[in-house]
Amino acid sequence: MNYWLVKSEPSAWSWDQQVEKGAKGEAWTGVRNFTARQNLVNMKKGDKAFFYHSNEGKEIVGIAEIVREAYPDPTDKTGKFVCVDIKADKPMPKPVTMAAIKADKKLSQMALVKYSRLSVQPVTSDEWKLVCKMGGL
Repeated sequence: MNYWLVKSEPSAWSWDQQVEKGAKGEAWTGVRNFTARQNLVNMKKGDKAFFYHSNEGKEIVGIAEIVREAYPDPTDKTGKFVCVDIKADKPMPKPVTMAAIKADKKLSQMALVKYSRLSVQPVTSDEWKLVCKMGGL
């Protein structure tokens, strides 16, 4: 299994909205960066992803699961970009803030710290375990 982080501004798509979609999940559309696109292509069914509220909150609020692998993004008129379907898995008992992540030296190489604007990012197994622990899982 691989681990990821997906970002969304809660005013555009929030964790609560993701939870409301239930087991069917929802298409993660609108990614228009080629590095993020490649990360979507690399996602496999069953992989887990941190759900990060960007701009407002700046914190990991839940864990999502990839339920459908990459397919053409229906919102992309150019045909160059893809999306995956994700479903909410579980909330983070204690949201993990960007400030807390930056304060932990063990997370200094995390993509969230190094490439803060990238909307879909890989997360290493060690980073995953540490952030889950920080969040009370």
